Amino acid sequence: MPDSHSPNHDFLNRIAEIIEENISNEQFGVSELAGKIGMSRSNLLRRVKKLTGNSVSQFIRQVRLKSAMEMLRQNSLNVSEVSYKVGFSSSSYFIKCFREYYGYPPGEVGKRDFPEADPVQKKPPSRRGLMMILLSAELLVVMAVVLILVFKPFSTVQADLEKSIAVLPFKNDSNDSTNVYLINGLMESILNDLQKIEDLKVISRTSVEKYRYTTKTIPEIARELNVNYFVEGSGQKIGDQILLNVQLIEAQSDRHLWGEQYNREAKDIFNLQKEVSRSIADEIEVIITPEEEDRINKVPTDNLKAYDLFLKGLDLFYQRNYTSLEEAITYFRKAVHHDDQFARAYANIGIAYFFLDAIQAEKRYADSINKYADMAILIDPQLVQSLIAKALYFMNNGEYKEALPYLEKALEYNPNSALVINILSDYYTSYVPNTEKYIEYALKGIELDIASNDSVTASFIFLHVSNAFIQSGFIDEAEKYLARSFEYDPENLFSEQLRAYLLLSKHRDLHQTKEVLLDALEKDTTRLDIVQEVGKVYYYLRDYENSFTYYRKFVDIRKAFDLNMYTGENGKIGMVFSEMGFEEESGRLFEAYKAYADNDQSIYKHLSLSAYYSWMGDVERAIDHLKQYSQQDNYNYWLILFLEIDPLMDNIREHPEFREILDDIDAKFWRTHERIRATLERKRLI
Repeated sequence: MPDSHSPNHDFLNRIAEIIEENISNEQFGVSELAGKIGMSRSNLLRRVKKLTGNSVSQFIRQVRLKSAMEMLRQNSLNVSEVSYKVGFSSSSYFIKCFREYYGYPPGEVGKRDFPEADPVQKKPPSRRGLMMILLSAELLVVMAVVLILVFKPFSTVQADLEKSIAVLPFKNDSNDSTNVYLINGLMESILNDLQKIEDLKVISRTSVEKYRYTTKTIPEIARELNVNYFVEGSGQKIGDQILLNVQLIEAQSDRHLWGEQYNREAKDIFNLQKEVSRSIADEIEVIITPEEEDRINKVPTDNLKAYDLFLKGLDLFYQRNYTSLEEAITYFRKAVHHDDQFARAYANIGIAYFFLDAIQAEKRYADSINKYADMAILIDPQLVQSLIAKALYFMNNGEYKEALPYLEKALEYNPNSALVINILSDYYTSYVPNTEKYIEYALKGIELDIASNDSVTASFIFLHVSNAFIQSGFIDEAEKYLARSFEYDPENLFSEQLRAYLLLSKHRDLHQTKEVLLDALEKDTTRLDIVQEVGKVYYYLRDYENSFTYYRKFVDIRKAFDLNMYTGENGKIGMVFSEMGFEEESGRLFEAYKAYADNDQSIYKHLSLSAYYSWMGDVERAIDHLKQYSQQDNYNYWLILFLEIDPLMDNIREHPEFREILDDIDAKFWRTHERIRATLERKRLI
């Protein structure tokens, strides 16, 4: 505590006096106090935190509660009357805060003995007592050291989660169900403001929606979402008044850190949303940059009728089915009719059209997506939804490279956008393969949005992340995420297939890999992909007879159903067929393999051609293509694992440059691996 005659003490006394002067005003908060004392919000927050260890909102609440105690001691007012006099619009919330601060409810004031304001002075301890105190202190130090050593890993995890938050669905306090869209809109706007802060991890709306009617406790939900804070809210609209209750909760302890009740006119809705967002950010002490502050402060529209229509459309938009999307577009169009400069409404029309196209076999809305995206960007080129809408137009048209700058800019403006992160994750695995970026965005997507998926989908998401990790040589991380995949779906045979190769990467035992794949195939004998994998493992074991058994089945089914799959494996299959005496069929397979390699636009083109020319006995061309392949980047771990033992390379294995090229490929792979590790560690993703 500051010295009683210090400037710091005078400062705290002064702000306490200001709070007391405004104590019955429930809307008197951090911003109002900063204005009265003549300081910026950030400077006030820092100084009060430094002097008291509390946030400004906690300090204000303590002053209110201390005044309440004095009033209750006088016995002239009841609990309800006191709560309103000290700025609590809800007596039940006042009772809760009072109990947390004093340890007993306000109704018991007057029935207990109270300590004096100053601590009672005690006589100095005796010599024996002093010795006991010293021994106790030594014991406490030893215990503290033990606790630090034992619980250090846990503390590290807690620090990682310090600035992570989930905004749970707000509850409608009114019996009028037509109010729901407004309460959901308030929740969405507060969530959207928080998502713009890079210093804060914010769980997506789709992930928290599953907890709307949950009976789970806050600590249980925290473990599922891996967050440290929760926002709970409820409210209603009565005439032109909005009543809103918001609380910030510490997840692990379920302890309420901050809470406010707001009673505002509907026309003040934007200031209300921003005040709540700032109070939450202040309480968690996140860093808000000036650019983020500007984006948070931007008002979407000056027309309240347009905004009301937009919120109705937004509530339907999140249902994401054909009928609700069409209805949402109708409301968004009505909104822009009332305000033709409403960029967010234009953008959402474009995004809704994209989702309509996504759930239909025939794409019909490309022009509409582009039209409304351009209108939104023309009005507000920095609006995240404007950028998303334009990116989705290019994605809808298959123009993926053109979409990338818009997606990257959208993520810069909204670092917690699960939609953008998930699109980028898909982008770097399906359209422009890049393992490093795929891992980065997939991990971010899991952090923000995994709870929005059903168990089967979640299992595949973790499977893909595991596969991305192993392709970059991260064996331990791959095992961790594969285990998560099995947690969500123990019967996922794709995960079982990956497990076989993870074991190979650890033990280099092809026989073990073969047995795991055979067990998986026994569970579902129709799995043509696993049939092909079993044939491949026998191929690497040079057991061509057993390899042929599985490859024969694979080729026959592929031909019968005219399936264009695993064409890159035709070289291996062709060699096995040749070893078993089926030369004509082997020739056709190698012709198909050469055509595949010639048309391949990926980084593996030259490796495929090297294997082809090696088989044909053209050693120099095979070595030349292998050299060209070694100049590439981002090749995956399986090639490091298998290239040296691949039977197709037998004809060039003794070439003097073969070993040197393989060493170069291996060294480059592990340099890339270390660079990716450093990037992921810097971004705290591993």
